[in-house]
Amino acid sequence: MSDPDRLVHIVDDVPELDGVTELAMVLVLDGFLDAGGSAAIASRHLSGESGGGRVVATFEVDDFHDYRARRPAMSFVRDHYEQYDAPRLVVRLLGDDAGTPYLLMHGPEPDNKWEAFAAAVTHTVEQLGVTRVIGLGAVPMAVPHTRPIAITHHANNPALLSADSPWRGELRIPSSAQALLELRLGESGHDAMGFVAHIPHYLAQLDFPEASVALLEHVERAAAIAVDLSGLRSAARERDEEISTYLASNTEVLEVVQALEQQYDAFARAEQEGGSLLAEGEPMPTGEEIGRQFEQFLAGLDGPEAE
Repeated sequence: MSDPDRLVHIVDDVPELDGVTELAMVLVLDGFLDAGGSAAIASRHLSGESGGGRVVATFEVDDFHDYRARRPAMSFVRDHYEQYDAPRLVVRLLGDDAGTPYLLMHGPEPDNKWEAFAAAVTHTVEQLGVTRVIGLGAVPMAVPHTRPIAITHHANNPALLSADSPWRGELRIPSSAQALLELRLGESGHDAMGFVAHIPHYLAQLDFPEASVALLEHVERAAAIAVDLSGLRSAARERDEEISTYLASNTEVLEVVQALEQQYDAFARAEQEGGSLLAEGEPMPTGEEIGRQFEQFLAGLDGPEAE
């Protein structure tokens, strides 16, 4: 296994953390587990609220990133290249509205060396005195945007769970570096938990700030921090108005959303009655076609006004 000291460079002196007994680290990895860009939006909001924060740990991204699979952007200006957007995987020291310090680890999900990555993050947790890691994610689901955002809460320590899970039995799912990290942190005796927002599958390719608000509300409680969410809530209302405008003139799509509402309500009743959220025999309308139509509609909002 690779040496963690080689894979991550941690600032030796962080006086802001002196005397801090409870330190949360919010974790957001771009890529696989972020439908609607919800976790990435939440990460940018946290960083922006704190003016960017101070970088206290930097990972050797060359060891983890597959440049041919995810090619970084750069600019070609007239006759030369410039402004290469190098991928970065860092930990930032932020503070909430009351000045309480916390950490934000963000960057691209590693494409390889997941075990080495988990070891490097575990080393970082121990060196910085992190007491709780909180991962954020979002997945596309057959749910309507007109219902509250459902959140799946998971943790490597049952004491961290705030509610009973709606899922029953075992689900075999594609793994992620974030999920493996939570598992390995638990094996090393470190608390780690996470929140995954359920995103309407027809909106999965669009920015969906309403889910970002829901995720950060859970982070506030789990990390005991206070975050100003007014800007995100405003963005969420604007997106909802755009969707409503589209549905008002597209009855066929509206009918599909209404079918999802009926299905969602049936699932909710089944959950209240002790049944499975994954009700058998319930057809799930596909969101691919209406998703493409939503994209075209919302993209047109930034163009010339329709005649």
